[in-house]
Amino acid sequence: MTRTTNAVARHRRRKRLMKLAKGFVGDRKNHIRLTKDAVMKALAFSTEHRKLRKRNFRRLWIIRIGVAAKINGISYSKMIEGLIKSKCSLNRKMLSEMAIRDPESFSAVANQAKKALA
Repeated sequence: MTRTTNAVARHRRRKRLMKLAKGFVGDRKNHIRLTKDAVMKALAFSTEHRKLRKRNFRRLWIIRIGVAAKINGISYSKMIEGLIKSKCSLNRKMLSEMAIRDPESFSAVANQAKKALA
């Protein structure tokens, strides 16, 4: 019986793993056992961190809107309530961009929310 080594498949598997470990530092990039552990952990955390990034951005938008709303004399919760009552369909991302880049239009939106509450 001839000797088989599975060399092609092994090299392909190793190459795929090393490609995923691109940018890793130290032994995590070139020792196969450590690389495998590091890549598996990185893939597991990447899923979790994609979810966390969405959460963090929403928090950032809410903080920005809250500060801009206070400047216009209304609290964040009252502003959102007023926007819902006035059927304004701007989302938090767009409101925060308006607060930073176009304060005049944000003031108009805040006034619209105040009118809806009154």
